[in-house]
Amino acid sequence: MRVSLRLDSECLREVHLTLLKRLSALPDVEVSADARPAAGGVPGNAAALFQLETVIHGMSADGAAKRVPPSALAPYKNSSTAAPDLVIDLCGDVARDGARVWRVTYDGAAGEAALLAAILNGRTPVARVEENGAAIAEGRLGTEYGGVAIASFQDMLARTASLIVAAVTGAAGAGLPVLPEPAQAAGPAAMPSGAKLGIRAGKALARRIVQKIYHLCYNAPHWKVGWRQTNGSDLYDLRAHPATGWRDLPDDGTRFYADPFPLLYKGQVTLFVEDYIHRTGKAVLSAVPFGPSGPVGRPEPVLDLPYHLSYPFVFERDGEVWMVPESCANRTVDLYRATAFPGGWVKEATLISDIVASDATLVEHGGRWWLFATVRDGGGAFSDALHLWSAPDFRGPWTPHPKNPVLVDIASARPAGRMVERNGQLLRPVQDCRRSYGAALGIARVTHLDLTGMEQVVETILTPGPLWNGRKLHTLNEAGGLEFIDGSAIAPRWKQRPGR
Repeated sequence: MRVSLRLDSECLREVHLTLLKRLSALPDVEVSADARPAAGGVPGNAAALFQLETVIHGMSADGAAKRVPPSALAPYKNSSTAAPDLVIDLCGDVARDGARVWRVTYDGAAGEAALLAAILNGRTPVARVEENGAAIAEGRLGTEYGGVAIASFQDMLARTASLIVAAVTGAAGAGLPVLPEPAQAAGPAAMPSGAKLGIRAGKALARRIVQKIYHLCYNAPHWKVGWRQTNGSDLYDLRAHPATGWRDLPDDGTRFYADPFPLLYKGQVTLFVEDYIHRTGKAVLSAVPFGPSGPVGRPEPVLDLPYHLSYPFVFERDGEVWMVPESCANRTVDLYRATAFPGGWVKEATLISDIVASDATLVEHGGRWWLFATVRDGGGAFSDALHLWSAPDFRGPWTPHPKNPVLVDIASARPAGRMVERNGQLLRPVQDCRRSYGAALGIARVTHLDLTGMEQVVETILTPGPLWNGRKLHTLNEAGGLEFIDGSAIAPRWKQRPGR
C-alpha cells in the first residue's frame, strides 16, 4: 500500500519524522511525504511561548515538536508516478477525490493550530483519524503537564502519531466511552484566539512565578490516604462519597503516602502504600497492619530498590502473596513474592521488559489472566494509552493484545486500583486526568474483554469535595471491610520533623 503523508512544509517537526519512520517500518507499506505550505498553521508567536516555557521549565529542546528542515524528508521523497492508495492529511486541505483520504482532526478541526487552541483553552481534545466523517481511530488526548503548553503539545502530537499507526495497521480499538459529568465539574472556558497567545505567554510566566513561590513554602505534590469502614456498602455500591467522610492515614510532612492497596491475609488487613520521601525525591513501598480503629503503628518499608516504586498491586494466589509494583523508572513490569510477609520480597520474574508502563493491574477473567497498564508509547502522556496483555497464568508468558492501544482516553484509560466483579460484571476503577493527573476517579463497567478487543462504559465519576477534602482523588481499593482512597493535600515545609 502506498501512503502519502500531507505535511505543512513551513512547520515540519520531529514527530513527523518519527511517524514516517514508524509507517515505513510496517510490512507492505510504502510511505512518502507531501510537504507544501498550508494555510491556517500555528501562529508565529507560539514559537516564542514554546521557547519561554522551555527555558523556564528546564525542558529539552529536542522533543516531538522540535522543528526540522525540509531536507530531513529526503528519504521519503515520492519517486513513483502512481497515485497513492491513501493520503493521511495532517493539514486539512486535501480534496476528497481520487485517492482515499484520512483527515486528522482535534475536536472536529484539522491542523496543529486546532490542537494548540484546545490546549490553551485547558481542554483535553478528541483526536480523530476519519474518512468521510467516519472515525477510523479516535482518542481523548492528555498530558501530565497541564499548564505547560509545549509539553502538552508534544505529548498530544506523539499520541496522535500512535493513533495514525493504529489506524493504518487496523489495530484501532473501540470508540471512546461517553463520560458522565461529575457533580462538581466546571464548564469550559471561552476559546482564545491566536492573537491572545502573547498574553498567554505573560500569564504563563506569572503563573510559574507563583508556582515557584508555592514550592518554596510547601511540599508539592503531597498525597494523602483516606480510609473508612464500609459497613457493607463500598463506593461501587454508593457511587458517591459516604456521608461519614474519610479518615486520614497520618504522615509527618516529610513524606507522603499514596496508592493504597490493602490485603486481607490470614485474618489481618495489611495496607501497602507508596512511601515518598520529599528529601530524596524517590519512593519505596511500605506496609502497616490495619484494624477497625485504624493503622497499628506507621507504615514501614518493605521494598526499596535503586529506582522509584509505586502502585503496589498486591494479591494472594496459591497460598502465597504476590506483588506487581509500578517500576516504569526501570522500564519493566516485575513480579515479586513475599517470603516473610509483609516483607521479604523476592523477584520471581520480569513479566514485560523495555516498556514504560504505569499502574499494571492484573485480573482473571474469561479463563485467562489480563494485565492492564497505560504505556508511554513513542512519547506522549503516561496516562492516556491503555495497553493489554493476556496469559494462561499470572506468571506468564504475557502476550500483547493485537489491538494495542485498546483505548486512548485521558479520562478513563489509566488504572486506579483492583478490578472487582459484581453480579457477573467486571468493574474497573479508572483515573480521570482531564483536569490534571489523578484529579478524579471513575468507575467503568467492562462490557467486552477478549482477544478481539476491550470496551467499557464509564458509569460514575467521583471528585473531591466536602466529604473528601483532598485536592485530587485517584485510587480505590478495599479489603476486609476497609476501603481506601487517596488524593493530594498541602504540606507546609516549615512544619517538617526529621524523617526516619
